[in-house]
Amino acid sequence: MTKRHDGGAGPSRARYGAMIAALVALVVTVSAGLYVTTTAGDDTSRGTLSDSRPHRDPAAAPASTGSWVGSWATAPVAGEPGTETTGLAGRSVRNVVHAAIGGTGARITLSNLYGQSPLTVTHASLALAAGDGGAAADATTMRRLTFDGATGVVIPTGRQVVSDAVRVVVPRGADVLVTTYSPTASGPVTYHPHARQVSYVAAGDRTEDATGTPYTQQTPYWRYLTGLDVLSNEADGTVVVFGDSITDGITATVGANRRWPDVLSGRLRGALRQGDRLPRYSVVNEGISGNQVLADGLGRPAENQSGIGRFERDALSRTNVKVVVIDLGVNDILRNPRLADPKRVTDGLRTLVRQAHARGLKVIGATLMPFEGHRGYTPAREAVRQQVNAEIRAGGVYDAVVDFDRALRDPYDPRRLRAMYDSGDHLHPSDLGFAKMAETFDLNTLKGAGQAEL
Repeated sequence: MTKRHDGGAGPSRARYGAMIAALVALVVTVSAGLYVTTTAGDDTSRGTLSDSRPHRDPAAAPASTGSWVGSWATAPVAGEPGTETTGLAGRSVRNVVHAAIGGTGARITLSNLYGQSPLTVTHASLALAAGDGGAAADATTMRRLTFDGATGVVIPTGRQVVSDAVRVVVPRGADVLVTTYSPTASGPVTYHPHARQVSYVAAGDRTEDATGTPYTQQTPYWRYLTGLDVLSNEADGTVVVFGDSITDGITATVGANRRWPDVLSGRLRGALRQGDRLPRYSVVNEGISGNQVLADGLGRPAENQSGIGRFERDALSRTNVKVVVIDLGVNDILRNPRLADPKRVTDGLRTLVRQAHARGLKVIGATLMPFEGHRGYTPAREAVRQQVNAEIRAGGVYDAVVDFDRALRDPYDPRRLRAMYDSGDHLHPSDLGFAKMAETFDLNTLKGAGQAEL
């Protein structure tokens, strides 16, 4: 037998194999790091994971590039009355929300801010609505949501969690269905009462039901869900509109997305399509009916927390925020049992602006609109409103000003809303009034925002 001479090829192969193995290990490590970066939530605890088995599928992470931005958001307001004992145990909650911006991946934020015990979510899903305006989903878009790879999560009392990202195409303007199931009591349910959008509830775990048939109960609330982010090539940052019932849009037509931030979002997208040189931003709504700059509501934690108290959570910590728009202060005037001090109101607004500036964010603020004819009107309160507006117009509060007062007041009686813009209660605008607010907003004021990454 002839002896094979390999010239030392054996040891070389070993070294070559070792190099290949090292390279493979490096690729795996880098890939894992990239995945964690893509799916981790911004400044938000994941909470305690349940013992659900991890669920992985091809839709587990976005494949394309882009920026994470807010496509929809709302503020947690209080614990839902009537849910103090059992919460919504044994029921599926299907929230319907409207995507202000599109993307190729999505993730959600769930809140247990007002729960008195940990909230166990064993199953959650995201899908596009089927288009009939009900609870039915487009089955091809149904995605099971995970939390650090597990299909369930336990959200501690007073906390919120962000889901992993899923790969799904969310068109701008689409209605998105986000469904959660909790088998155990965890009341009270953290909710947003003035959604101006119909959502749904079903008995049992119907989280991935696409037909919508089991969802026989309708609700005017958003429950648990406080954010929908998308991985977008359409936007590079988020505008947060921070305000009270006027921003919340409590007199807007239900299901029509005619709140003034909705209309502002549409204006911005339209201007960009026409080639205007404007920042590519999404717009999200963080309004709460009855919200004040200075005073909390009752309870512990406080229901309807003051603007100063909730600004970090509801504005500064939103995904990739670049600009904050503030329309707040009229409830400090209307709801104060004593006559409000205009200096305290404007000092409170300046506190919000300083916090935003510390993050490198631009702040645009609104004048307070008239309310003569409303049950809370008095000449003394009108004088306070005028003083607050004078300070805002003088440039001593915000980086830029949108003058809603001047745009919507009656030219013949400037203490009142113009009739065509009045919903009828002499405080809140009609759909036409909301449209006028968005039209009044100078889109160029969005330029020059900071580049802080939250």
